[in-house]
Amino acid sequence: MQFEMHDNVKGKAMSYPVTSQPQCASTCYQTQISDWHTGLTDCCNDMPLCLCGTFAPLCLACRISDDFGECCCAPYLPGGLHSLRTGMRERYRIQGSIGHDWAALTFCLPCSLCQMARELKIRE
Repeated sequence: MQFEMHDNVKGKAMSYPVTSQPQCASTCYQTQISDWHTGLTDCCNDMPLCLCGTFAPLCLACRISDDFGECCCAPYLPGGLHSLRTGMRERYRIQGSIGHDWAALTFCLPCSLCQMARELKIRE
């Protein structure tokens, strides 16, 4: 059997014995889904956060955004808080959905902000 080699030399194909089998190069990571460490209505567990979330929610939102590594102006952008909550859920592998994030932020904004701040405090 004749093959053309890479250096344009014609010759017979060389056979090499297989001395080892190819190994999987990818690393397997465990991806465990978790829950929020505190519930949505556990606001009073951290009274300073509770008061900040109740009386100055935008200040708390800016602090959460900054602690999460985003621009502190993100909460002022349309959909910014939703993106932060969803991003936090994705980063920490917290189960939920965009719909749950929307409902929490729309109907329980102070509680949701306090939950996000507590989660960041616990995870750091």
